[in-house]
Amino acid sequence: MIHRKSYDEVLDGIIAEDTRYHRDAYHFVREGLDYTQQSISKREEGAVRHISGQELLGGMRSHALEEYGPMAMMVLSEWGIRRCEDFGEIVFNMVEHELLAKTDEDTRDDFSGGYDFEDAFRKPFLPPETTPPSPESAQRNISPLSDSDSGRSGQPSEPEASDKQ
Repeated sequence: MIHRKSYDEVLDGIIAEDTRYHRDAYHFVREGLDYTQQSISKREEGAVRHISGQELLGGMRSHALEEYGPMAMMVLSEWGIRRCEDFGEIVFNMVEHELLAKTDEDTRDDFSGGYDFEDAFRKPFLPPETTPPSPESAQRNISPLSDSDSGRSGQPSEPEASDKQ
């Protein structure tokens, strides 16, 4: 009887050979692949097809932002994922151990130059950059006080007469 290894047993072997990535990184990539396939299937009216490395990168970015929000970059970094090429390394570790399939055209290079992690995972949560007003625009927003504004002129007003003494 041939014993076929379970997913977790195969994953144990991968992690023993390549210690760069945490076990959760592999689970995340698997979930990211499912997320990407579902997103593409919805967009393409139920079509199921092979996903390119660039599509997978986009799907994993969206999945990480949905799952971890502003903590996405930190969580991925804890698992050893600090750039798009790390996703490719994980994918190809899984391919080499037959946990994922690839086409003849798929390569690790498909994950090169995807996106900058700072831009992808940190910037969506930073406040928008504002430019300070120019001195000219600040001058245009200042209007002279009119007589009706005398109560707000910054000058002390004359006390009103009072019958109380």
